[in-house]
Order: sequence, then structure tokens, then C-alpha cells
Amino acid sequence: MPAPAVLRTALIFLVLVMSACGFRLMGNRQLPALLEVVFIDLQAPYRVREPPVETHLRALLQRRGATMRQRPGPGVTAIHIQDLNTVREVLSVGSDGKALEFLLRTTVTYRVERDGAVLVPNDLLQISRDFSFNADQVLAKDAEEARLRAYIQTELAELILIRLEARLGRIIVPSPGVVPAVPVPAKPSGA
Repeated sequence: MPAPAVLRTALIFLVLVMSACGFRLMGNRQLPALLEVVFIDLQAPYRVREPPVETHLRALLQRRGATMRQRPGPGVTAIHIQDLNTVREVLSVGSDGKALEFLLRTTVTYRVERDGAVLVPNDLLQISRDFSFNADQVLAKDAEEARLRAYIQTELAELILIRLEARLGRIIVPSPGVVPAVPVPAKPSGA
């Protein structure tokens, strides 16, 4: 067999094996029904603009086909993001007493509700990254820290969505007007 034919056969075999085991590209996942209409509520006092975690989560949901709402309401899943906090800690100090490495630790708590019911109770996520610091390049290192903070928050948004898909994907949402298979007993009129 010529080399291109072997390569083509191996590629077809690989694609068939991957699809047979359930592998799908991340962008092709179906959004759970509970995330089709969403309101994102970020509780961050004294904020000047939207933090990257909110912006990126909104963009991820919209890219996957979700409709975003400006306020909660019936049939709207509310994602409450709170306690977004970033801390910078010194990891190492040079012989002159100046910091050489820092650790950025960002934590966020989120909760999901729909129609007054809590679907996902408060859940805490934390991501930390370290970076080096050079006193001779203060402006460049400040810009690097700002980019790292934004990157961490976009990672948090992706983690929130992955966790929500895993937890909410198992919940079946009845369609409006569909009668449940098991009849619900009526309340006695005298009670």
C-alpha cells in the first residue's frame, strides 16, 4: 500500500474509534435545557466594569445558543456569581529582601436558581498561578499581572460552565403543556 493510502486508512480508523467511544469536540456539546435562557447576576460591590469572569461566561453561553436576560423571571435560570476575590501573595524573596515571585489566587462562589428552586447550591472555585517579578521591568510586569488576572477569570468562567453542564445536564425539564406520566393527586376540597 502506498504511504498516503496507509495514512488515510489510519486516519479513518482513528476517527471511527474516537466517535465510537463517545468522543465529541468540545464546541459541539449540546447545552442543557436549563441553560437555554439565562440571567447572570454578579454581586461585586464597587465595580467599575464587568469582570472578565462575567463577560466570558456570557460569551460562552451565547456562543452555545443561550438567550441572555437582563433580569430573572419565570423559566429563566439565574447564575449568581459572588465573592470574586483575587489575592497576591509573595512566593520568594531575593537576598536584598525584594519579592521575586508572586502567587495570584482567585476564588469565586456561584449558585444557580430557577423559579425559586436552588439547582446548584453555593460552590467555590479557586485557581492560582505564579509569576516572576523584576523590579527593573515594573511596567511590563504590571501588565503581565493584569493579563494573568484576566486569564484566570476566563478560566473560572469555563470551569463554571463545565460544572453546570455536568450537574444540570442530568435534570429533565418538562416542556410547557406536557402532562406528566404519573398523575398528581388533587388536594381534597375540604382541607
